[in-house]
Amino acid sequence: MASASPGLEATAPPGPGGHPPLVVVLSGPNLNLLGERQPEVYGAATLAEHVTGAREEATALGLVVEDHQTNHEGDLVELVHQARGRAAAIVVNAGALTHYSWSLHDALAAYDGVVVEVHLSNPAAREPWRHTSVVAPVADGTVAGFGGLGYRLAIRAVASLLTARVAGLEPGTGLEPGTGPEHAAGPEHGTGPALR
Repeated sequence: MASASPGLEATAPPGPGGHPPLVVVLSGPNLNLLGERQPEVYGAATLAEHVTGAREEATALGLVVEDHQTNHEGDLVELVHQARGRAAAIVVNAGALTHYSWSLHDALAAYDGVVVEVHLSNPAAREPWRHTSVVAPVADGTVAGFGGLGYRLAIRAVASLLTARVAGLEPGTGLEPGTGPEHAAGPEHGTGPALR
């Protein structure tokens, strides 16, 4: 029988060798200009301040943060490759690359840890070209529209997802994989409808 679902306040399980799990925070083009660029959209805080918040949250939850910012798509892809086999999770704010970088999509698809996409603004409430994310299909989830709080929320999500994985639970349900209502026996073919 499954235990209660780990909440967002769950402390992450230890990583290999008992060390705190590593979370790589990746920031894409123009995020180095936070605090100066369109403060009415992105706020007055700098990227360094957002990363500090993420690091504080991570420390409280038993995680360690490594952060990188680049204005170059290829460098962001390389950073995802370097996280493979080394980091338990990636938190990524890909900036404008979110909307068209299939190379980043493919790199994240080849990464087997937790991926959380984060945006300071709410792309769905902005220009139509921002409404599509090529990162979202290969992310475990997206945090958007909460400003700098989004980085802290993304770290909390990582801790919860890592705890669920170690416990063998479906994230956010407290159920063991394959035991949720979408797997209940139905009238035909022994399966119920898949939940979407």
